[in-house]
Amino acid sequence: MKHLKKELNIHLKTFAVAGLALILFSTAALAQKKAKKYPLIPSLNAYSFSDLLMARDTRDKQQLFTLFNLLDWCKTNHITGLDPTAYFFPTYPEVPSDEYLKKFKDRAAELGITLTGTGIRNDFASPDPKVRAAGVELAKKWIVAASKMGIPVVRVFSGEIPKGYEDKWKEVADWMIESYKECAAYGEKYGVKIGIQNHGDMLQTAEQCKYVINGVNSKWAGLIIDTGNFRTADPYKDIAEVIPYVVNWQIKESPNEIGSPVKTDYVKLIKIIKDSGYKGFLPVETLLVRGKPYDPFALVPQMLGKMQMAIEKVYQ
Repeated sequence: MKHLKKELNIHLKTFAVAGLALILFSTAALAQKKAKKYPLIPSLNAYSFSDLLMARDTRDKQQLFTLFNLLDWCKTNHITGLDPTAYFFPTYPEVPSDEYLKKFKDRAAELGITLTGTGIRNDFASPDPKVRAAGVELAKKWIVAASKMGIPVVRVFSGEIPKGYEDKWKEVADWMIESYKECAAYGEKYGVKIGIQNHGDMLQTAEQCKYVINGVNSKWAGLIIDTGNFRTADPYKDIAEVIPYVVNWQIKESPNEIGSPVKTDYVKLIKIIKDSGYKGFLPVETLLVRGKPYDPFALVPQMLGKMQMAIEKVYQ
């Protein structure tokens, strides 16, 4: 009987050790699964919070919600990349003080948030050379600011097709190219790239984007692919065509215009991006549709969640 009891105790101890090992292995496997990293990282473009960031206190004209507040919110929501658009800095179009820029850069670093890009308002399609020149000077100021914050890309627009030039696209595009060239040459001095965004204005197709970027012909200029602003029958085809030129992104809720009921097929989009070999941040941008309820605090996490699920599915 004693022999049987001793053998039973040995078996129980063996099972206990095996059980503990299984638990530890399962816990480690779960942690490893949670910690798995992917080559694509959903992140945030600050424009999703545009109305809130532009709001001012009527008493002292100070921002009610700042980019510092947005950094804290990103940290709380485990968002590791932020594109702090320039016109949400309190002094825009002027650049804030070096002290302010350093404080912002340091706070982002403290929270573990990468500053992925920034952007200005400009019009390089204007027939007025003075307007284009002013846009170049503004870009130069923010190139310097970006370099001080460790931001790798400054986003610039092209501009709307000017009235009277509807049938003179290349003439206008050539003005844009000259402005972009000047910005790119300046960006090279500071290690900052120029990101040319297709914004449904002068740049509506992959062909138009390629004409401009090839005209600029600089490794310091690339495309910001706005997935919601190709005005073509198959925007995904245009996206695939211009990915070789990409330096940053704006992932939109729809591949069509604002308010379109057609939603972005995130799995299809991620497959296209994966096939291109691109790796890095994918800033999302939710947009307010006038007349409809809009809550970026709810919509942004939802969109980021859909993006992450698509990434995990494509890379499984």
